[in-house]
Amino acid sequence: MQAHVSSILLGVRDLERAKRFYAEGLGWKIKDDYGVSVFFESDGASPVGLYGREGLADQVGLSPEGSGFTGLVLTYVVRSEARVDEVLAEAEKVGATVLKPAGALPWGGYGGAFADPDGHVWSLGYSDRGTDQPYAE
Repeated sequence: MQAHVSSILLGVRDLERAKRFYAEGLGWKIKDDYGVSVFFESDGASPVGLYGREGLADQVGLSPEGSGFTGLVLTYVVRSEARVDEVLAEAEKVGATVLKPAGALPWGGYGGAFADPDGHVWSLGYSDRGTDQPYAE
């Protein structure tokens, strides 16, 4: 396998609520809405989609029940500390739970984290180290 993710699917308990959070709340544009799943415009990156939690779990042979930290964190890298603050505030305003307020990170960067209404963890970050940052915007 190559170090490449073809798409990111988030299993959600309420597809309509999740769709509103990402589309209306965070401003993501819907590319395809299949009824059981929704995919957003990717701007050249790996596409992100929402899928009913039970259906997605069944698709991979797992139980849809579960709670706590799953070991998966989605990272969103921006070009300034101010943008980290803005994105965190935008997410909180539309229903995200701030897990870690923005601030200095142990490795020298700046960031914070939130969970969407289904508990998917997003890490926001900025660093002035290196020129090959995987910027999301």
